[in-house]
Amino acid sequence: MAPSIAVENLNPKVLKCEYAVRGEIVIHAQRLQQQLQNQPGSLPFDELCRPPFLFLPSQILYCNIGNPQSLGQQPVTFFREVLALCDHPCLLEKEETKSLFSADAISRAKQILATIPGRATGAYSHSQGIKGLRDAIAAGISTRDGFPANADDIFITDGASPGVHMMMQLLIRNEKDGILCPIPQYPLYSASIALHGGALVPYYLDEKTGWGLEISDLKKQLEDARSKGIDVRALVVINPGNPTGQVLAEDNQCDIVKFCKNEGLILLADEVYQENIYVDNKKFNSFKKIARSMGYGEDDLPLVSFQSVSKGYYGECGKRGGYMEITGFSAPVREQIYKVASVNLCSNITGQILASLVMNPPKVGDESYASYKAEKDGILQSLARRAKALEDAFNNLEGISCNKAEGAMYLFPQIRLPQKAIEAAKAANKAPDAFYALRLLESTGIVVVPGSGFGQVPGTWHIRCTILPQEEKIPAVITRFKAFHEAFMAEYRD
Repeated sequence: MAPSIAVENLNPKVLKCEYAVRGEIVIHAQRLQQQLQNQPGSLPFDELCRPPFLFLPSQILYCNIGNPQSLGQQPVTFFREVLALCDHPCLLEKEETKSLFSADAISRAKQILATIPGRATGAYSHSQGIKGLRDAIAAGISTRDGFPANADDIFITDGASPGVHMMMQLLIRNEKDGILCPIPQYPLYSASIALHGGALVPYYLDEKTGWGLEISDLKKQLEDARSKGIDVRALVVINPGNPTGQVLAEDNQCDIVKFCKNEGLILLADEVYQENIYVDNKKFNSFKKIARSMGYGEDDLPLVSFQSVSKGYYGECGKRGGYMEITGFSAPVREQIYKVASVNLCSNITGQILASLVMNPPKVGDESYASYKAEKDGILQSLARRAKALEDAFNNLEGISCNKAEGAMYLFPQIRLPQKAIEAAKAANKAPDAFYALRLLESTGIVVVPGSGFGQVPGTWHIRCTILPQEEKIPAVITRFKAFHEAFMAEYRD
């Protein structure tokens, strides 16, 4: 007999799981991209590839995901030099290498290779990651926070996502275990909770106050969940926010730490955008730093902090590097975390090396420091200008309002759609913002994610758009978006 497999008999947790960032809109974009390759000029936005628009050769502009290098951002030279030398160590024996690579990149590569058994970057490592690289990450955390960090608390992962999945796998026992998540939220959390069979307990960020996080709302949602028999295990906080771009104030973070301590919750701190701050009156503070500054030690608060090489100014998404730092867990619990990590053997070594580098970049006095700082500052300053240009453009369009992007890589404008558009979306069996995003894609080649994929206050509609197209392309993005939006609103005006 042929094996019997159909959608109807798949794991229902998989069927319940959704990930809008690579969902329906993106799948349709990939079809259109294939159509353009087979039939050039067959879609109305083909001219975007020609001067003065100069879009990417694919003719589809993927603003759906924080994938900087896919949109033209260049990797940081120092990081790539070290990676090249680590992956091909025989270069270190060649005299000409000294003229091709900076002295500190050569020195760092030698230092890293000395921590890798057999200098073999193609071999498995310890399941938490190479000890010397975890030492480097812990040192970077200590420098950042002003409080000690321990390499034994570091689990290097293939990006931040596996760390999130690992924690959900550990915390969720059944459908009565809940995780408090912000709404809007990065769909990794809703997807992971669904896959592991738990309950997402939402708390709403306040759009009117710049996506503020109110402790009173947290308390209300927690009490409501508990009244329904849900055992709320943890609180997820994304800072800087995704998709909303806000940066938490220090006093707000203190309140969150107190709340978790008082309510017996594990704090899951998504801090992957910690380098992406675009306003002068805000700065990034890790939740570990806040907790230690408040006098809370290891025994007071279970805390997991996530970091990734995919974001920041480095944008090394394809290298799949990141880590989680776990503090406040007992030895028996840590053994179980290690057991889950060991099932996957180890994270990739290139990502491990990059994670150590982003936490320990060149310092003043190093040969590469000046060029490294110029590259870093150039990327972050450009991102800030792009965010401001897109924010202003959205706010100048009828029916759109957009909060300031204080950090991260996205804008999350609210779109007040005409009733006729909402009815047309209903007739097409689409959420109104998904209907809008599909029309935008088909008219312009610009890919965004509907806000319904992130969660939003019922009756409101949003899109998430990255700020990542290269700066010289932003005027073309704005021009094309404006023309589409004005035509859309005219077509469906009540």
